[in-house]
Amino acid sequence: MSTVSTRPAAAGPSDDRADALFAAIAGGDEYAAVAVVEAAVGEGVRPERILQEIIAPAQRRIGTEWAAGRITVGQEHAATAISERAIAALTGAPPGRRTSPPLGRVVVACVDGEWHTMPARLVAETLRLRGWHVDFLGAHVPARHLVAHLHATGPDAVALSSSLSVRLPKAHATITACQAAGVAVLAGGRGFGRDGRYALQLGADAWAASATEAADRLGRAWPPEVRRPHETLAHLADDEYTLVVRARSRLVAETMAALPGVLPASRSYTPLQLDHTAEDLGHITDHLAAALYVDDAELFTDFLVWTARILTARGVPATALTVSLRLMAAPLRDFPRTLALLDSGVAAIRRAEEATGPEGSANTA
Repeated sequence: MSTVSTRPAAAGPSDDRADALFAAIAGGDEYAAVAVVEAAVGEGVRPERILQEIIAPAQRRIGTEWAAGRITVGQEHAATAISERAIAALTGAPPGRRTSPPLGRVVVACVDGEWHTMPARLVAETLRLRGWHVDFLGAHVPARHLVAHLHATGPDAVALSSSLSVRLPKAHATITACQAAGVAVLAGGRGFGRDGRYALQLGADAWAASATEAADRLGRAWPPEVRRPHETLAHLADDEYTLVVRARSRLVAETMAALPGVLPASRSYTPLQLDHTAEDLGHITDHLAAALYVDDAELFTDFLVWTARILTARGVPATALTVSLRLMAAPLRDFPRTLALLDSGVAAIRRAEEATGPEGSANTA
């Protein structure tokens, strides 16, 4: 596996160690990664600081490198596995090490369909370090399985993680099911919005922006005495969300079929490029549906601007993205909220183009 170069000189010891860990995990060197963590422990750095100031920043940079096309999906997965190994080296405790009773019991789980476990793992380990008994259920936990575990164990809280906004409908169902089982929910992860707006909209008892904030929140009075009443999502009465979800396969197929007629470069796409294009259109449709679910255009436009940046970094003009949005609008002409979102997406991409200047002209996807 190739090594990715590190950034310029860091500002402090934690940054230096994060740089060293990033170089190790990006280079596929498990032993070097563990050595960075062990050295920090030996120098007296608190384990929680190592988690939040060394491991978490290094892992975020892996995501940035993938988005910029400088590492492959395989390298990203390998790097994440090495980060998990570094966490295990830091937090692994022999039986009997804990000498005091736990503060309480917390179940940490990822929303159904969510496979990004690292944020949830950081929360789980931070809570363990603070003295909680933690049941870490990992990735992709269906609501029915989570509720069955709640009934079996009687925890004080559920910490629910989602990195992708497309999981919001599943998150909503999970939050409701947990609360019906009598357990309050602390939500976290980028999927709930930068400020946690979707977590609160969907009825979570609280939201935390980081593992440290989650531990702090659970360390105060829990559950909150007054829950924020979640909105009724009355906009779903128009059925646009449901209809777009049901039409997903057809939307992707029809857009792919029409693309060569309006984007000549796509006529020379290789089979792999065509597969990537269809996959991108599927992601667009999923985020469109999620934006319809919470009735928030920003969810959709943020994703499109991010996607445009990734495509540009890989030599794909954002024109391909705006053309695809226009093609998707045709079969959705009777859906006013959906059309408004598509228009907002085109406008957001154009604003981003104007802000960053001309793009490359490669015709891959």
